[in-house]
Amino acid sequence: MPQRVKVMLMVLVPLFDENMAVKAYSIFSQKDNYFLNPMLLGTGQNDGTAMVEGLELIESMGIETLSEDKEIFVPVGNISVFSDVESQCGAPHQRIVFLIDNTIPPVAAYINRLRELKAKGYKLAVRKLAVSDFGNYTEIMKLTDYVFLNNKKIAIEKARLYFGKLYPQIKLCAGGIDSMETYEALKKTGGYQLYEGEFYRVPVTKGEHVVAPLKVNYIELLNVVNDADFDLLEAANVIGRDTAFTISLLQMVNRMTVNAGITTIRHAAAMLGQKELKKWINTAVANKLYADKPSEITRLSLLRAKFAEGLAAAFGLEDKSEELFLMGLFSVLDVILEKSMEEALDMVMVGDEIRDALTKGQGPCATVYEFMKQYENANWQEVSRQLLLVDVSIDYVHDAYVNALKWYKQLV
Repeated sequence: MPQRVKVMLMVLVPLFDENMAVKAYSIFSQKDNYFLNPMLLGTGQNDGTAMVEGLELIESMGIETLSEDKEIFVPVGNISVFSDVESQCGAPHQRIVFLIDNTIPPVAAYINRLRELKAKGYKLAVRKLAVSDFGNYTEIMKLTDYVFLNNKKIAIEKARLYFGKLYPQIKLCAGGIDSMETYEALKKTGGYQLYEGEFYRVPVTKGEHVVAPLKVNYIELLNVVNDADFDLLEAANVIGRDTAFTISLLQMVNRMTVNAGITTIRHAAAMLGQKELKKWINTAVANKLYADKPSEITRLSLLRAKFAEGLAAAFGLEDKSEELFLMGLFSVLDVILEKSMEEALDMVMVGDEIRDALTKGQGPCATVYEFMKQYENANWQEVSRQLLLVDVSIDYVHDAYVNALKWYKQLV
């Protein structure tokens, strides 16, 4: 049985290609609360560690829980890069990309260590390197597989020529992309192979978008299920009209109830009860509703739902766990329907607390929603501040996020 990893905050950040397919994930982590330990705010916060945090997480959770078949970018510091990485994590070397920055100097000891890691089959990526430093990092750049560039400061035409001539093996990654418009513009210009940022979860609301009839059907089903007076048998009858959806729902319920052998919606109702079945119907409908969007959107929706539910007790909202689950599930509805959140929620029957959280940032659920967004961006300073305000330890948050990842893996 794998040893429990030292508790820390961690999040997975997706890297996309030009077709909005996820090609890799980066692990961002933080071991302690900044506000309880202000000295950690210095640039040397990780210098004293001899372990690679990301590798500990991968070993503890299993690489398949984090990503079934994609590369994982793992940051290493100027001390941890010399650690025995193979003893820390038994994952396939070709799946691990060690991510370094300008705290690792281009001197012989580090260059030789990076060569050793490459010889073992690991890959390397570089970020936070100024253009003026590229010349000094020549020997390291020769070993590098990926380099992250600030798309707002780099002329990609020049970068493409520069790297194509000197380091043709390097794939260029655009970081910090904040909108779909920027992503589309960068794609059109060409030169980047990977794209990172919050753009994929920011809605595009150009003009009047007509919702496809199939999505309208799923929205109607959501409204049946989320009606305060909804009849479970009525919902079962509506669901039963769509054979494919019925099969999808039953498969999902059986996976999450350890193969209980549930064969009909009525059987599921008897086994689970109205409250639990309602959650699974909402989850299954959301999966169908989001099917034509990048898979990462569905993943984000489901992770948010389970993460929010897991945070309920920590934020003093034990009696709101169901609302928090639905809030997370519907938090990308504006992206899916390509409308403002207000317009999107006008089509779906949700409670006022969910609506207020998603549209106004108000109400008891809003605190959890804001916390999750900061967490997704690995804004650890703000995360630490919010944890201090609600007197919540990082081990609770760590467990809630890890449980959400494991739940998603089992679900899909």
